[in-house]
Amino acid sequence: MEQRTELFKREQKWGLNTYLYAPKDDYKHRMYWRDLYSAEEAEQLIALISAAKQHDVEFIYAISPGLDVTFSNPKEVAALKRKLDQVKEFGCRSFSLLFDDIETEMCAADKQAYSTFAHAQVAITNAVYQHLGEPETFLFCPTDYCASFCTPTVSQSSYLHTVGEKLLPGIDILWTGPKVVSHKISVESIEEVSSVLKRAPVIWDNIHANDYDPQRLFLGPYKDRPTELIPKLRGVLTNPNCEFYPNFVAIHTLATWCKASCLYCYLININAFTIISQQLNYIKRQGENKVCHHSLPPSWPLSARLKKESSEEEPMQTDMGESYVPGPDENPLYTAEPLTLNDLKLLSELFYLPYEHGATARTMLQELDWLKNQRSAAAAETDKTAEWCSRAQQFDDMCEAVVQMFNRLSNAPNRSILYDLYNYICDIKSGVGLARHPPSAQVMNNDPEPWGFRGGLSGEFQRMLPCHGNRDLFRHPPMTEVYCIRPYCPEDKVTMADPQMPYYILVKIEQWFHKVLISVLDGGAEGFQGDLTFPLLHCSLLEGEISPSPQCALILEDEIGVCGYALGLTDAKPAAAKIQRAVSDSVLKDFPSLVTIQVLPRVMDSSPANRMIGRLLSSIRSSGSRGAFCELRKSDRRMLDFYTKLGYFKPITMAGLPQDIIAMGTSL
Repeated sequence: MEQRTELFKREQKWGLNTYLYAPKDDYKHRMYWRDLYSAEEAEQLIALISAAKQHDVEFIYAISPGLDVTFSNPKEVAALKRKLDQVKEFGCRSFSLLFDDIETEMCAADKQAYSTFAHAQVAITNAVYQHLGEPETFLFCPTDYCASFCTPTVSQSSYLHTVGEKLLPGIDILWTGPKVVSHKISVESIEEVSSVLKRAPVIWDNIHANDYDPQRLFLGPYKDRPTELIPKLRGVLTNPNCEFYPNFVAIHTLATWCKASCLYCYLININAFTIISQQLNYIKRQGENKVCHHSLPPSWPLSARLKKESSEEEPMQTDMGESYVPGPDENPLYTAEPLTLNDLKLLSELFYLPYEHGATARTMLQELDWLKNQRSAAAAETDKTAEWCSRAQQFDDMCEAVVQMFNRLSNAPNRSILYDLYNYICDIKSGVGLARHPPSAQVMNNDPEPWGFRGGLSGEFQRMLPCHGNRDLFRHPPMTEVYCIRPYCPEDKVTMADPQMPYYILVKIEQWFHKVLISVLDGGAEGFQGDLTFPLLHCSLLEGEISPSPQCALILEDEIGVCGYALGLTDAKPAAAKIQRAVSDSVLKDFPSLVTIQVLPRVMDSSPANRMIGRLLSSIRSSGSRGAFCELRKSDRRMLDFYTKLGYFKPITMAGLPQDIIAMGTSL
């Protein structure tokens, strides 16, 4: 409660003027929504509402009955009205009904009374809104509050259409954007949902929310929301971190963003799973043309605003008594260095935004990735060794800056901010410590120290899942490679056939790998029923015995050189004849063309291969072909996964193939 009161002071100073109360640590807000507040609880809320009024802040009380309400029971509706009437007696005049994050299946009684879940929610919301006298501010949060929740789409969502058509026009509707935590929110997406809701939405923005990951904090700015959104909206909310003090940047940058309009800046609060309530900034359009006033101009650097925030707190007072003075041969007194602006800048870049690391964090990840990948080369080459050592020292300096930031912040006089930040900065300090001094193979044993492995039970669950790491913000390697797709030329025929060139080596290694893999998995070649020497149709293309069809051969190059190809025959019969394989007429009727594609393992990005196969199939289609097929060994998981993820290649039946070979085709 003390932090909420402090928040009202900051809102008034920054030009924010509304606060929405919906903390989940108040169990009478959600789980026990029917229960009235006790005298002691009422006293706290009355004081909070009064404090909000003293600072010209509108207090909105939100209630979330969706966990177990029976919409068709008049007693339930009466209980909801009675609860809000009590809060109204506390001095509150603005309200919100939230139906987010609940089950969508109605009980039997509600199914008899309402045709859909949306009709049930709209009925109770309209009834409460009218009972309260149609307050000027009344917010409704739908169950489908983002585009990804809508079935099948936003424009075709029967739920949203019902809400838009039946909900009374004085009620504002909350919307989080394309996703629960939206990376970007476009004008076009808002125009689409507005047409369905029959009104402009209020954005409930989770860009700074961190209640879903206890290891993440977001100190980056409010961004990737164009100011062109403003005239398309009824308002914007931002739902920041659970911790109070680190939200200075999130709230202040929203206040700066809203200065681009004639909107009021509102601050709303909603807590998720912690006693410390989160802050939400609610920007609501008003008829009066008022300007938001902020304590610091937006031109001030972020670090300066953070330092001013820190300096507003009283330093921790200590009673040292008589000062100790060490002798000439004794250890000098430890003196804590003051926090610097660079420390605060580093802090914000280490804990930036959900979809983006700050510049320093990105650089550290890229440098560590380079050092790890170039370690072997550095050990063998003198010139590479010097570069590796130089970059290793630079990386170590960046790690040391993190450690020193931790030390200075730990000794900062503002303990309240430190307590909010400590778990996060301690975790990142330990992380860079492991990066600086990774456990060597010699010290790995069955009884390691616990700081050498991270994440507890949750971390072990994640590491066991196949998707672990595939959504890291830092891709491996960094997606900065430039690729060139060019037509196949006669010189490439030599390249393909030359035993010293990448293609030939790749093909021979893969053929050997498939044989070894099959032998190991099937208990030896004797237990394998297929033909290990069975040739694939595209082998004659790879070995240069047959030339690709015109406009049906592409080469992929990166900064190192040739790294991939896509080859095709509009008529697969010559390839079949070359290796004396019979292909049924029924297959060639539907899939007369042959394609093959391969990229070297260093090409980690799938988009170049996607573009090559797209261009190749387009050329084959232009020749009049009605379909194309490819052949793969089942043990070639990499390319099998590639064709499968394309979505339009499907397994086809082809007589005479060994059990370890699969044919896949696509219609053109």
